Amino acid sequence: MFRTALRNVFAHKARLLMTAFAVMLGVTFIAGSLVYGDSLNQATTAKATDGYERIAVNVSADADPANGGRPGDLDARTATALAKLPGVAAAAGRVDGFAAVADRDGKPLGNGEDAQGGNFAPAADGKDPAYRFTEGSGPTGKDTIALDEATAAKGGYRVGDTVRVGTNKGASSYTLSGIFRTDGTKLPAGGSLTLFAGATAQKFFLEPGRYQNIELTATPGTDVTQLLSRVESVLPKGTSAVTGARLAQIKANLATSGTSTMSQILVGFAAVALFVATFLISNTFTMLVARRTRELALMRAVGATREQVRRILLTESLLVGAIASVAGLAVGTGVAALLQTLFADTPAAPLVLTPTTVIISMLVGTLLPMVAAWLPIRRAMAIPPVAALSAAEHTAPARPGSLRSGLSAALVLTGTAAVVYGALTTGKDARTVIGLGAAIALTGTIGLIPLLSRPVVTLFRPLLTRLAPVHGDLAVRNTVRDPRRTGATAAALAIALTLASGLSVLGASATQYLDRATTHALSADYVVKSAGGQRMTPTAAAPLKKLAGATNSPLNQSTGYRLGGSESVLTGVDPATIGKLLRYDVVEGSLGSLAKGQIAVADFKAEQAGWHVGQTLPLERQNDQRGSLTIGAIYQADEQSDLMPSITAPDSLVARYDSTPSTAGILVATDGGPSRAARAGVTHALGDNPTLSVLDQADIRTQDSSGIGDQLNVFYALVSMALVIAALGIANTLAMSVLERRKELGTLRALGLDRAGVTRMIRLEALLLGALGATLGTVMGVFLGWALGRTLQANVAGYELVLPWGRLALTILIALAGSLLASLWPARRAARVDIPAATAAQ
Repeated sequence: MFRTALRNVFAHKARLLMTAFAVMLGVTFIAGSLVYGDSLNQATTAKATDGYERIAVNVSADADPANGGRPGDLDARTATALAKLPGVAAAAGRVDGFAAVADRDGKPLGNGEDAQGGNFAPAADGKDPAYRFTEGSGPTGKDTIALDEATAAKGGYRVGDTVRVGTNKGASSYTLSGIFRTDGTKLPAGGSLTLFAGATAQKFFLEPGRYQNIELTATPGTDVTQLLSRVESVLPKGTSAVTGARLAQIKANLATSGTSTMSQILVGFAAVALFVATFLISNTFTMLVARRTRELALMRAVGATREQVRRILLTESLLVGAIASVAGLAVGTGVAALLQTLFADTPAAPLVLTPTTVIISMLVGTLLPMVAAWLPIRRAMAIPPVAALSAAEHTAPARPGSLRSGLSAALVLTGTAAVVYGALTTGKDARTVIGLGAAIALTGTIGLIPLLSRPVVTLFRPLLTRLAPVHGDLAVRNTVRDPRRTGATAAALAIALTLASGLSVLGASATQYLDRATTHALSADYVVKSAGGQRMTPTAAAPLKKLAGATNSPLNQSTGYRLGGSESVLTGVDPATIGKLLRYDVVEGSLGSLAKGQIAVADFKAEQAGWHVGQTLPLERQNDQRGSLTIGAIYQADEQSDLMPSITAPDSLVARYDSTPSTAGILVATDGGPSRAARAGVTHALGDNPTLSVLDQADIRTQDSSGIGDQLNVFYALVSMALVIAALGIANTLAMSVLERRKELGTLRALGLDRAGVTRMIRLEALLLGALGATLGTVMGVFLGWALGRTLQANVAGYELVLPWGRLALTILIALAGSLLASLWPARRAARVDIPAATAAQ
C-alpha cells in the first residue's frame, strides 16, 4: 500500500503541488512563530540576566509606608559595614533614574521610556566592574558624564564633546569623559544610559549620601547562601537582600512576559492560516478523488478492500504533509531569522530550534492533510464499484433541505443570536460570548456557502454579461456548476476577509474616538510632557511664567484621597487660565467656582458616586488629613481621557493637602497660536531639556493613535498569510477544473472560442470566486466589528461605529486582485488545450 501511495503521489505531483504549498505555508507560519518566540525569549533572558553572575548579593531599599513612602536607610555607612563582612570582596552603592540625552539638534536620543541614568562607583582600583570603558574613563566631577557605546554612536559624540542631558531636576551641559559597554543589569534594549559621578547621581535621583541598592561581590570560594544570611543579620530597617541568581530569575520573568504575548499572537494567526489551508487541502482531495473514482473502483473490483483503498489515500495525504512539513520547517526557520532582522530593537541571538517546535510542526503538517482528506475519501468509499465503473462522477448538488444545510443554518442563527446578545448586554463576559458566537456563526456560514453561492453569484451576472456577454455567462455557469467546490474555495477567502474587515472597523472606530477626544478637550496650543513617560514636579512649569505672551497651567495630580467615601484623584489647575486651555462642557454649575476654592467634577464620576452641584463632601487622606470640599460644577468628560481630569481643583487647594503632587502635563497657549517660533520659544523657556517634549495637537493625536496603527499593521501582515493561502485555493480549484473540463474546453475552441476568450472566461471565474468570498467575509467582518465595538461603548464614552469604506474597498480590491493573479496559470493552461486531443477524450 505504501508503494502504491508513493507512486500515486509522484503520478499526481502537479495536482498536489498547491496542496503541498498550502501546507508548507501553514507550517512555515507556525514554525517561524515558535522559532522566533523561543529565540526572542532566550535573547531577552540572556540580555536581562547578563551581568548578574558578578553580583553575589543585592541589597535594596524598600519603601516604608509608615514613613511617607521614604526608602529604607542605605547610605555610605551601610555600604562600608557590608564591605567588612566575611566573604565580601566589594560593595558598590547604586542609584538610578530617568536621564535623557539630547542629540546635536536638542532632540532626545533612543527610546525615551528606557532613557536611564546611574552612578559611576569605582572600586579601590578606580574601575567599576559593571562597566567596560572603550574610550576615556568614568566621570569623577560634577560636570562630566559617560555614555554607553550605542548612544554615543547615535549622537555622534566623542570623548571631550559637550553633551546636554536632562533629568527630572532639569537639564545641563556636560563634558563627555568616557564611552563604555555594559550588561543587561544596567542598559535595557533600545535605551540609553548616562553615568554621573556618585554625588551628582544621588542629587538627581534620590538624596545626597543615599543609595537605592548596594551590589556585593564575593571573594572566591564564598558560599552565597551563607553570605546572604550574614548580610540579612546586619541590614538596617526598611531594606532587604536577595542573591544575584534569584534577582536574575526575577528580571528574566519580567523581561519575557511581553515576548510570550507576542508569540501567542503569532501562533494564533498561524492557526488561522492552517484553518484556511484546510479548505484548500480538502477541496484538492475532493477533486482528485472524484477524478480517480474509476481507478479506485477498479482497484476494489480486482480485490482491494474498502479499508485498503482508504489507507492508500490517507497515506498519500500523509506523504504530502510530511514533505511539505519538512520544507515548511526549514522555511519557517528562515522567516524567524528575517523577523529578527526586521525588529532591530529586539536583542540579537542565535536561532533556537527546539525538539518541541520540530514535533509540533511535523505533527500539524502531517495530520492536517489527513484530517482534511478524510471526508472526501469517505464519500468516495461510499460509491459502489459497479456504479463508479459504469458512469462518470456526478456532483451532488447542495440542497436547501439537506441535513448539512439545516445544521449549518441552525449554527448561523445560534451564533448570530449569541453575538447580538453579547453586543446588547455588554456585560463583563460579553466579548467571550461574542467570540464563541462568532466561531459558531462562521462555522455555519462555511457550511451554507454552497447554497449561498448561486444567489450571490447571480447578483454579479448582469455586470459580467454586460462587460463580456458570452464569457461572463459561461463563467457564471461554470462557477455554480459545483456549489460545494465553489463554497469550499470561497470559504477560505471569506475567513481572511472577515478578520481583515473586522480589524478595519475596530481600528477606524478607535482612531476616530481618540482623535475626537483629543481635539475636543484641548484648547491649548501645546502640551508639555515628560519624554520618558515620567511624572514631572510642579516646579517644571515655573520657567514658563517668564515667557512673554504665553498662558499656562500645570496639571498637578494628587492621589490617596477618599472623597465622600469614594477613592478619588484631585488635579490641581490654575483657575484663572484653565478655561482657556481645556474645553470644559459644563452641564451644571459654573467653572468660575474654582476661583472660590470649590471643585469641578466629571459627569461620569458624579454619576458613579451620586454627587450633585452644591454638595459638600468629607475628605480623608492616607496621612490622616481631614477636610471638606464643595462641588461647584459638573462637566462632560471621557473616562479614558489623559487630559481631562475626573476632579478639577484649584492648585492652591491641592497644595494645602499635598506639597509634592506629580505633574501629568503642562498646558500652554501662545498669543499668536501654534507656530515654529512659538514652539521653539516654549522649548527654550523650559531650558532645552531633552526630558520634556513640547507637543501640539497633531503630535498628541499621532501619539495616541500610533499604537493602534502599529498593531493593525502587524495584524494585517499576519492576515495576509491567510489571503495568500486562499488565493492558492482559487488557483488550485481552477487548475483542477481545467483538467476536468478539457473536453468541454476543446469543444468551445472547436466552435470558435479563441484562446483569449478562454483566458477571459477563466479569469472571470476567478473574479466571481473572489467576489463571493470577499462579499461574505466583509459582511461578517463588519458585523463582528459592530458587536465588539458595542462592548467598548459601555466603558468608553463617545465611541461610535465607523465604517472605513475606503479601507474596506481596498481590502476587497486586494482580494479580487489576488484572485485574478491566482487565475493566470490555470487560464494559460486552459488556453493551450489541444483541440483534437481534448474533443477525442472520453
